[in-house]
Amino acid sequence: LFKKYKTPCDFAKADIDELKTAINSINYYNTKANNIKKLAEMIVRQYNGKVPDTMEELIKFSGVARKTANVVLSQGFGKTEGIVVDTHVKRLAGRLGISKSNTPEKIEQDLMKVVPYEKWVSFPFSLILHGRAVCKAKRPLCDICFLYSLCSYGGKQCLIS
Repeated sequence: LFKKYKTPCDFAKADIDELKTAINSINYYNTKANNIKKLAEMIVRQYNGKVPDTMEELIKFSGVARKTANVVLSQGFGKTEGIVVDTHVKRLAGRLGISKSNTPEKIEQDLMKVVPYEKWVSFPFSLILHGRAVCKAKRPLCDICFLYSLCSYGGKQCLIS
């Protein structure tokens, strides 16, 4: 994707159907392609083609919430302002008793209270990997989970495979 579209200007000029085809392997690719194009157009018009590097500016964009803004800030600018909360992080934070909330913003705040600042970028990616491989939403592999003893979910479900 980034071999063809190197700058916000490239994305803004992109043919929407070509962009959809380029990302059709991800969920909601139609919506995401439209958001990417609109976002790129706004970045070109309002920011001279430079991606904003603050949370405040990033979350003003349609389709950009704290999760996306945290990824952009950490991966694009080396800035750590928060913790990425996706569906896996949300599920594990709940199962491990770190947060009882259902909202990503509150879960992020709860995580920020217990995760050391220097781990704010790496910690959620560890949870994401664990959530994809072991602690799945349906049929988690509790019998091989090293966090089993800390988990409110483990042992409360029938583990018949």
